[in-house]
Amino acid sequence: MDTIEPQDSFWLSKLQHFTLTMAFCLTISALQYAVTNSEQSYAVPVVYSVLIGTVSWVIIDFGRHLFPANETNEWPAGVAGVALAAGGIAGGYLVGTWLGDRWFGWSSWSGAGLLTLPTSILVAVLSGALGTYYFYAAGKTQALERHLRAERLQAAEARLKLLEAQLEPHMLFNTLANLRALIGIDPAAAQVMVDRINGYLRATLDASRTRTHTLADEFERLSDYLELMSIRMGERLKAELDLPAELRGQPVPPLLLQPLVENAIGHALEPRVEGGRLRVSARRDGDRLRLRVEDDGPGFDPGARRAGSFGLTQVFERVESVYGSRGQVQVQSRPGAGAAVCIDLPWSEPPA
Repeated sequence: MDTIEPQDSFWLSKLQHFTLTMAFCLTISALQYAVTNSEQSYAVPVVYSVLIGTVSWVIIDFGRHLFPANETNEWPAGVAGVALAAGGIAGGYLVGTWLGDRWFGWSSWSGAGLLTLPTSILVAVLSGALGTYYFYAAGKTQALERHLRAERLQAAEARLKLLEAQLEPHMLFNTLANLRALIGIDPAAAQVMVDRINGYLRATLDASRTRTHTLADEFERLSDYLELMSIRMGERLKAELDLPAELRGQPVPPLLLQPLVENAIGHALEPRVEGGRLRVSARRDGDRLRLRVEDDGPGFDPGARRAGSFGLTQVFERVESVYGSRGQVQVQSRPGAGAAVCIDLPWSEPPA
């Protein structure tokens, strides 16, 4: 999708303001014509209104960029803003009236024109002030909305960093706990685990400190973890990683699936004597990326388990922090029927 450059955005904003100004001028001219019951053609108030409004708009909307803007909006601060509005209305009336006189070949400052001069000045001042205030209020509202979006983004980033900081020690403690348990059961296997654990932790912690990495990196970290767990569980752990080649470059938050795999092994498979099967898969469905972690363990009540589960809580909160309403997490399980966690994310084209 093409992005709008700042220069294009500037002129688009000016076009929107001019369109609104013209609509406002036509409304004023129609009201003025209806109220005065003038025998003149409707074209007369339309021409004067459009000319006065256009000149006022040019002076005010372009002139405001010559002054320091207020922090809460894009309007000149203090007396400069009031002076600009007053100057724009006065200049618009004088220049617009002069142009209108030249158009129709008469003078608004002599003869019959003097009779309607007070009314036209009053209409110009009131409509100019009203229009200026509208654009001022609209600009202030837009500035406040931008400020609010920026604050929300900063809050989301801070929350994401907190979640990632919580994830690092959790992974470390889990790995050390696995090593401690293995030492008492199978010292030889524990030695093999020690040989591999250093590289695993270094790669995992490095990954946790990046904003995104590819699905290929994510599945590689899972493969490292499953190798460590296979040392402890042996043949009781049957794991499958299914990542299509066309999805390997898709960017995702780092270690998004790791807590789910740890949960499945720690709560569903390892406690059982027979162990069980674990499957992690990725699929593209139109403009969505669907990730799935499933096991054939004893299952659970999703409503009862989420509140006390670090892994599920981490995934829910990280998806919400990164993607907002564009990302979804669904837990599918019931007692005795295994469990599956499905993560539905917006598709992002990998960088070339």
